[in-house]
Amino acid sequence: GVAVLLFVLTGCVAENAGTASSTPPNPLIDQDFPDPDIVQSGGQYVAFATNSPAYTIQVATSPDLTHWSYRGDDALPQLPAWATSGRTWAPDVSPAPGGGWVMYFAAEDAASHKQCIGVATAAEVLGPYRPASDAPVVCPITQGGAIDPQLFTDTDGTRYLVFKTDGNCCALDTWIELVPLSADGKSIVGTPTRLIRQTLGWEGKVVEAPTLIRHGSHYVLLYSANDYSHDRYAIGVATAASLTGPYSKRSEPLLSTASSRGLYLGPGGQDIVTGPKGDALVLHSWDASYAYRAMRSLPLRWQGDVPSVTAPAGV
Repeated sequence: GVAVLLFVLTGCVAENAGTASSTPPNPLIDQDFPDPDIVQSGGQYVAFATNSPAYTIQVATSPDLTHWSYRGDDALPQLPAWATSGRTWAPDVSPAPGGGWVMYFAAEDAASHKQCIGVATAAEVLGPYRPASDAPVVCPITQGGAIDPQLFTDTDGTRYLVFKTDGNCCALDTWIELVPLSADGKSIVGTPTRLIRQTLGWEGKVVEAPTLIRHGSHYVLLYSANDYSHDRYAIGVATAASLTGPYSKRSEPLLSTASSRGLYLGPGGQDIVTGPKGDALVLHSWDASYAYRAMRSLPLRWQGDVPSVTAPAGV
């Protein structure tokens, strides 16, 4: 399955924000629900998102990817002992190999005050998820920590963790990295492989929020880049013939504020989900006043192994 990445940060206000040129499409979830991660189970779709003031991990459900109900409960009511509350970001939920469900998430490491990636499990997709390890799965303190996990399963069944090193916290490069997981998914095996870092002008100082899939004969890596609080935030694409690269970036974003004519303000935190109407790019983007990031979607089309999106004409 394809995991959908979500990420929620609350109380963040953008500076020097752009102005919408038209009325954006109606949000799927019209409240702060960034970096959406969507899975399908039992005839419904379930979206997870980063912490809100009330919940460590937010949850919503839908029968059809169009009509969503926000649930007033917490998917991750208890954090592991190494983590402190209030900065629980970018959950990624997938079916566990032995049954049940596994969630990877980023949280603040109490000892270093850097973000690290933890793991939790649940018998049911809606949770509650409980910490599955007393230690972080990935915690590269010297690289600034790690955020934005995604579980990727290759065609041979090998499971990998894809994540971002959080170097922008500390004037370092940001990297999207890939590393094999242990059989139980609670630790990594070997040294991570670096896939991409910020190199293009539109990316600014940050690449993050990886969404890696296999499409046809290629590996396709979607990512978000630049300042998430600004309309410069956008979604990029890189492709490779081999899982570990080299990855070739498209020079321009797949979706940006400009390419959508202001309909999607600072789009990012994306994921790909296959629904009744084919593949969709699910993402967050700012409301017109830059007060919160709502969950939105638009059709994702393919020409060979190259993805494309077309923003709606507006209202």
